[in-house]
Order: sequence, then C-alpha cells, then structure tokens
Amino acid sequence: MAQGPAYLGPVIRLFAAIPLPPDVGEVLAQRQSHVQAAAWRPLEALHITLRFFGEVPEPAIQDIDAELAAAVIPPFDLTLAGAGHFGEGDRIRAIWAGVSQSEALKRLAARCETAARRAGLSPEARNFMPHVTIAYLRRPDPAEVAAWIARNNLLKTQAFRVERFGLYSSWPGENGSRYELERHYRLR
Repeated sequence: MAQGPAYLGPVIRLFAAIPLPPDVGEVLAQRQSHVQAAAWRPLEALHITLRFFGEVPEPAIQDIDAELAAAVIPPFDLTLAGAGHFGEGDRIRAIWAGVSQSEALKRLAARCETAARRAGLSPEARNFMPHVTIAYLRRPDPAEVAAWIARNNLLKTQAFRVERFGLYSSWPGENGSRYELERHYRLR
C-alpha cells in the first residue's frame, strides 16, 4: 500500500522577493497603457522575484524562514533597465521590466534557492532571470505588445538601494493574485 504525504495540513503559496520603492514603481505605473489585453499590476504588487517556492506545507515554511533569516548579504544597488515579454504570438502571457546585472542580486537569489532545497523543495528548473512583471496578458495582439516593447525597451531607472527582501504569500483573486508580506529580512 502506498503511503500518502507525511503532512496533510494547510499549504501556503510563497515566494521571496524584493519590493520596489514607490518612486521606482511609479516609473513603471506610468508605462501601463496601450495593450488592451493587459491586466496591469498595481503598484503594491510590483516586485523582483528571487525564488518562487510554490505551495509549501506549514512545517517547511519555518525551515525557509530560518534559512532566509540567516542570509548574510550586504545591501546593494539595483537599476531597472529594458523591457520584454514571456511567450510568443498570441500566447504572450506577460510583459516585464528588466533588471541590470548584479552579482549581489544573484547571490541573494542563490541564497533563496538554498533555502528552498534545505526545506525539502525541488530545485528550480529555470535559470534566474530578474525582472518585474508589469502586466499579465490574455490573448494579446502581438503587434500591440511589440509596439509597447519598442516604446519601453530603453527604460532605465535611477539606481535604488536594496536593504531588505521579503517572504510573501500569494492569494488568487478575480483581478489577479494579492500578495501579503509574511516576513521581511534586512540585508547585513
């Protein structure tokens, strides 16, 4: 007889992310137009995902929290630069702002990956590609998306200081997921 999962209690959908400062988020909010199929993300939902953990059982959340709290990475600066999309043709599913290369950001993302593995989660299958999702799309006109990318491809924000990151829960809703900060961690 096959055994079921060791823990049958509640699970929470989690991810680790860097929140955007309001002034940087506002730069992106001003660009949220001219794509009819876009569900533009509200200012408070704009972030740079470090690691999506997925559906996590409560006992593993404590392990993830302990690992993230132990991360020793000094504060660093980031700049948003460029724009792009995920998907092709009428299957484009999101448009995003890029993040300039940063070794410190890569180290922080690697620390989040280590936290996931130590908590017993499967390794991330995709390479880390830092970005800020600006909108989710449903069957967009590819020409509209291409025009939006052309208008925003030279996007470059002022550098901003990253002094903390957070562990967020994600709750599905009618207008997209709502995120709640569960824990925050200061870089040091």
